[in-house]
Amino acid sequence: MHYLLAVLFFSASTFASLPDWKEGATVPPDGRPDIYGLAAELPATVMRGKQHALVHPVSVTGILMPKNPIEGLLKLPPSHFLKQSFLKSFGLKKDIGSLDELYAWLGLNAYPREDAKGIYSVPYPGGKRPAYRMGVTETKRDGAVGITFACASCHSQTLFGKTVFGLTTRFPRANEFFLSSKAAVSQVPTFAFQMATWASNAEAALYSQARENVAYLDAKLPLHLGLDTSLAHTAMSLARRATDAFASKESYYSTHPDPEPLATLNADSKPAVWWNVKYKNRWLSDGSVVSGNPIHTNFLWNEIGRGTDLHELGSWLDGNEATVRELTAAVFATEPPRYTDFFPAESIDLERARRGALLFQNACAKCHGTYVKAWSEPGADTLPLVERLRTTRVEYFESTPVIDVGTDPTRFRGMASLAPRLNRLEISRRSGVLVAPQSGYVPPPLVGIWARWPYFHNNSAPSLCAVLTRAEERARVYYAGEALDPARDFDAECNGYPVGEKVPAAWKKNAETKYDARKPGLAPTGHDEGIFLENGQEKYSRSEKGDLVEFLKTL
Repeated sequence: MHYLLAVLFFSASTFASLPDWKEGATVPPDGRPDIYGLAAELPATVMRGKQHALVHPVSVTGILMPKNPIEGLLKLPPSHFLKQSFLKSFGLKKDIGSLDELYAWLGLNAYPREDAKGIYSVPYPGGKRPAYRMGVTETKRDGAVGITFACASCHSQTLFGKTVFGLTTRFPRANEFFLSSKAAVSQVPTFAFQMATWASNAEAALYSQARENVAYLDAKLPLHLGLDTSLAHTAMSLARRATDAFASKESYYSTHPDPEPLATLNADSKPAVWWNVKYKNRWLSDGSVVSGNPIHTNFLWNEIGRGTDLHELGSWLDGNEATVRELTAAVFATEPPRYTDFFPAESIDLERARRGALLFQNACAKCHGTYVKAWSEPGADTLPLVERLRTTRVEYFESTPVIDVGTDPTRFRGMASLAPRLNRLEISRRSGVLVAPQSGYVPPPLVGIWARWPYFHNNSAPSLCAVLTRAEERARVYYAGEALDPARDFDAECNGYPVGEKVPAAWKKNAETKYDARKPGLAPTGHDEGIFLENGQEKYSRSEKGDLVEFLKTL
């Protein structure tokens, strides 16, 4: 009773207002960066919320892999037969000698340097910069330390040496790792794992729990490194559970799953950036989550994909309302990186950007909103250039639009299969989450668009120049590599991946960097007619498109 009163008191006193999560609730044009009306308390709440994004808070999560036995195997000499067997069973094609190397292969990013300020700062677990990477979570359960992964695994990215919280992870391997882990754990019985790894009884028990729960999850590989198959992962995992309101884990369904179209339909997309959430009243790239707190949806999808019992998850959510709200506050308050955080302000041609702003207002604002610039305000001429380039106000829409502009449709079509599986769950009904399939995609707010290459939901456009090129002339093949060197790995003129002779030689030697848009689901179609084409004819010159790119770099 005292605990309940404390929770109620905390909720009422700390969170000044509760958001309207109902379907159709309108959003102020400039968004909801302080979603709970915390005012002066917002910064501290955001830092607690970031902590939850960095360290997975769900104590009942279904899969924890025992840390010490895995670390011991990785430290064995490369030629050791046990290590070779382990790497092979998990589908790892190269020698990995430590957990950090494993995390790097997974696409996880290092914590920011200690001197990181503002939007680049995050709380360090334990008060000091961890040896492991962002999103890695070490949880103690029943006397053993297990490893799982938090939101930041897919929603943080190192960009030219700075770690950006809320930016899409460029090359996540979560889906690949889940798939290989399921195969490996299913094949290796607990006693064999314990004998091979010298695991303690508590660690063997943790492995046994994971082994039981992987039977109720399924996953598939993305079409290209950098895309995500969580849509399929969630639907295919629900297909391995009973059809009741709690998706009960019954052994029959684990071996006789329901037919699931997403097992073969390619509905890949990249994880979304977090700083756009504040402007929306519907979520995901297709806007199909039309009500409820999107963080509830995130927890639900993640835990279905980890074989978690939904009775236990529901109880955890009920008892950890403050955690959910803190993470929600952090996501909604996330801000984008500015181009001038990485490049000199003088690298932006102000006059070209101003001309581009006029073109944008005529061609793009009706779908993507309006962006007020400091250069248009009184007294702007007295400001330093970096301040004149700042966006002072975003004016998006009170109700998030969904529009079909001819881009590859398989992603939004895929939701038709998953939606009924999610909507029938008691945990969805209790939290007010409703999924409604759409016919198109959300034209997102474009704040921080410069940092979000490659473009479109399926990464089919390597640069903003490609976005502004008619669909039939967009490259069907390009190369994607890490953004390490701004002079080598980034085309500043087109804002995106370098193409043609500018492609770094090392990228061409790595088969994983090759993006092939000829595959079903990866087509670089649409977003041209009615936007910068009229009856198939170009509305803007090459120079004007360059002006538009220059403006977009300032958002």
